[in-house]
Amino acid sequence: MIDALEWRYATKKFDDSKTVDSSRIELLKKAFNLTPTSYGLQPLRLVIIKNQELKDRLFEHSYNQIQVKTASHVLVICIENTVDEKFIKHNFELQKEIRNAKEEIINPFREFLIKDFKNRSDQNIKAWGINQAYLALGNLLTICAAEKIDACPMEGFESKAYDDILNLKEKGVSSALVLPIGYRAKDDKFADFKKVRRPQEETIIEY
Repeated sequence: MIDALEWRYATKKFDDSKTVDSSRIELLKKAFNLTPTSYGLQPLRLVIIKNQELKDRLFEHSYNQIQVKTASHVLVICIENTVDEKFIKHNFELQKEIRNAKEEIINPFREFLIKDFKNRSDQNIKAWGINQAYLALGNLLTICAAEKIDACPMEGFESKAYDDILNLKEKGVSSALVLPIGYRAKDDKFADFKKVRRPQEETIIEY
């Protein structure tokens, strides 16, 4: 796993003749869905874009980052626009269905969450959702490294334009992070750069 993390880098140029096969896309879907999230609520959805015309349109709103055009697929991690009583109750219904959880066991925590989220501002809930999106991004980057799939995590894009192009408002979500994936181009000089990290003595604190 460490070798895989050493191998990965933020890919600057993809080989647009190579495509990530469907079996690996399925693996990434499962990895996304298995991402741990706060309270286990999963306030996230993943948009997977293979269509070249759509990638070209999104490129225009990605600050000229060519990865969006040349990637095999562009993954867009989205957050739910509404995390309310209905959303929370749905999660607990899944717990009852999958774990056969008893009503008297789950009710106190469910009621706590409903009350807690009712008292939160929309801005607070959005910030909380974006935090969960970063968890999913880290998970996907690790799986990509393990599978030797190149990737480039991106915050630099026009979220509103992405939302409009992908009709995300109709689906009740907003774009938060972008992850083009594929296979590095042979002439991407960044692939050979040594990884720059602070020494562990600076970043690790032990007692």
